[in-house]
Amino acid sequence: MTLRWLSAGLGLPIAGLLILGAVTTSAQQTPPQPHQTPPSQQQQAAKPANIDRNGVLMLIRSTLLALDHANKTGNYTVLRDLGAPGFQINTAAKLAEIFAKQRGDKLDLSGLAVIDPQLSLLPQIEPNGLLHMAGFFPSVPSQVNFELMFAPVEGQWRVFGVSLSVGQSAPVAPAAPEAGLGKAVVSQKQSAPPKPGAPAKQPLVPTQ
Repeated sequence: MTLRWLSAGLGLPIAGLLILGAVTTSAQQTPPQPHQTPPSQQQQAAKPANIDRNGVLMLIRSTLLALDHANKTGNYTVLRDLGAPGFQINTAAKLAEIFAKQRGDKLDLSGLAVIDPQLSLLPQIEPNGLLHMAGFFPSVPSQVNFELMFAPVEGQWRVFGVSLSVGQSAPVAPAAPEAGLGKAVVSQKQSAPPKPGAPAKQPLVPTQ
């Protein structure tokens, strides 16, 4: 998957991502896989972030719900103001342009307030000091895939980059019962990540 983070001119590649400017959505309908770090970057390994589960949930939900409110109202001023200085290089009008398709599709993210995310990349501090995490919110008939970066600003983590996509959630067939395990095995289900080749999402939008 090719993602572009729009930040404040930090031209450092992180976990295979190219940082170019402040916010964008991904162009492939597959869950984020930022943990696939090229060999050339493995020597500058990221470090696990010292942040608890509640702190992680607050960052993820507050960011994505702020985006949801902006999409529903068409007013991206609050979303922009919540961001780090590197995020704020985008005007509210530019953010409205970037998220025009989600707004037109009437994407509803309000359910994220009560659904727990599943992380594919545990919170980590990248070599340039950014907090980086990724995962998805499973749901039916679709799931919300996200990848987020936060920059430290006056002792707080503030959003620095956002990648958001919506993919199909295909349930996995129940496993065959095994001797002595009872019915619990039969009832297990999980949401599988969307398969590559699904319809493309929003194109990447560079900033000025």
